[in-house]
Amino acid sequence: MEQRASGEVLMSQAIQPAHATARGELSAGQLLKWIDTTACLAAEKHAGVSCVTASVDDIQFEETARVGQVITIRAKVTRAFSTSMEISIKVMVQDMLTGIEKLVSVAFSTFVAKPVGKEKIHLKPVTLLTEQDHVEHNLAAERRKVRLQHEDTFNNLMKESSKFDDLLFDEEEGAVSTRGTSVQSIELVLPPHANHHGNTFGGQIMAWMETVATISASRLCWAHPFLKSIDMFKFRGPSTVGDRLVFTAIVNNTFQTCVEVGVRVEAFDCQEWAEGRGRHINSAFLIYNAADDKENLITFPRIQPISKDDFRRYRGAIARKRIRLGRKYVISHKEEVPLCIHWDISKQIKIYTLEEHDVLSVWVEKHVGSPAHLAYRLLSDFTKRPLWDPHCVSCEVIDWVSEDDQLCHITCPVLNDDKPKDLVVLISRRKPLKDGNTYTVAVKSVILPSVPPSPQYIRSEIICAGFLIHAIDSSSCIVSYFNHISASILPYFAGNLGGWSKSIEETAASCIQFLENPPDDGFISTF
Repeated sequence: MEQRASGEVLMSQAIQPAHATARGELSAGQLLKWIDTTACLAAEKHAGVSCVTASVDDIQFEETARVGQVITIRAKVTRAFSTSMEISIKVMVQDMLTGIEKLVSVAFSTFVAKPVGKEKIHLKPVTLLTEQDHVEHNLAAERRKVRLQHEDTFNNLMKESSKFDDLLFDEEEGAVSTRGTSVQSIELVLPPHANHHGNTFGGQIMAWMETVATISASRLCWAHPFLKSIDMFKFRGPSTVGDRLVFTAIVNNTFQTCVEVGVRVEAFDCQEWAEGRGRHINSAFLIYNAADDKENLITFPRIQPISKDDFRRYRGAIARKRIRLGRKYVISHKEEVPLCIHWDISKQIKIYTLEEHDVLSVWVEKHVGSPAHLAYRLLSDFTKRPLWDPHCVSCEVIDWVSEDDQLCHITCPVLNDDKPKDLVVLISRRKPLKDGNTYTVAVKSVILPSVPPSPQYIRSEIICAGFLIHAIDSSSCIVSYFNHISASILPYFAGNLGGWSKSIEETAASCIQFLENPPDDGFISTF
């Protein structure tokens, strides 16, 4: 174990046969133990008191590690709140023969400080030394909102799907029941399973959960499944030495080459065990792939829900998949979704995400009852953008590059109680080519020596963004907005991606209102 700067810990482990699965790969359960240990030590290094795991965000496993390789885990406190901290965890694997390193996972845990006796504690803030520290500090607040809103978001999605409760699933050829995938296991908590607080070690509980979930998944494919991702762990209560922990796992749903397994953990002390009355201390949902002997991914059979509980778990898996799609960009930084995912639609506004060549973009499309040439002129004039865009406070023209290109300085509102952001951008507009009907307005950040970063703002950037205005007829058009997501602008999209805000829809609706009812004050500039 090597210690680093304040609130940062580095752990390296050589993978031994005892750490491996039947496939010769590092057991996901063992890795979870190491992750939880490293994160706990980072939390306690910052807090100066004992800390316990409150939750672990979604974890995506990008690479497998094998016997003989070395795992390195770096854990760092990104932000301290009143009594809780967010810990970022980065896991790398290195091949000892080639020296090549690969990213295994990026994860975020929440730890709570446990003061001695009745002493109240208020954690000191994290010292931010680099620009990346500032970015992570800002994103930590967004991730915290995602965690706090997760249950409400899930319940809302389940409520939406409840309208289909009365619909019967048709018998589908090849569809199977999940009853044969039910697995139950029991563990007696002994001193080696406890942490230095006397409670059952969180990493040990997660490892046991992964074991029963793996058995459950294997009963659907009769192969060796491997863990691909985990939906947020949330610890609901502690258990101690002497408790009996009962783990129950069952397959909830399948999605072509992956399967979701739900695991529930209940704790019993001696009296509760005799009375059959347990305490629900944890639940998690684990997503697996499985491969055949040629390492090709296996397609899982479709699930046939039968009982009311089957339907609840079946719909719940779909809701969690929808939440994960957006949440992973706020939580794991890994941009890995199928091309062109359509996640929301309203009467006039459609929103898509698009990933191509490791680039995540947002595409907002809206029908506007305004001529294309008028929408083009309005959207070209960024000095009027504060009239409709709540994410823009001001836009000042710095210089004209040409008749159709200008340099502007844009300021943005305060976000997360931090300093406001500003940008220096090049705005270019182009009319349709001959016989064309699509107008273009493009925006890109530039470095301008005459407008250096200011201490009162956090200098942000737009990698690539803009509008396409496509004429439908003489009185209406389709306006499409595109933005290449970067860490500096992700907080503005985090609410929509996480499922707990409609900021994008509301901004798009405001834009439509502006284009269809522009202010009558000589608003259209010559640009």
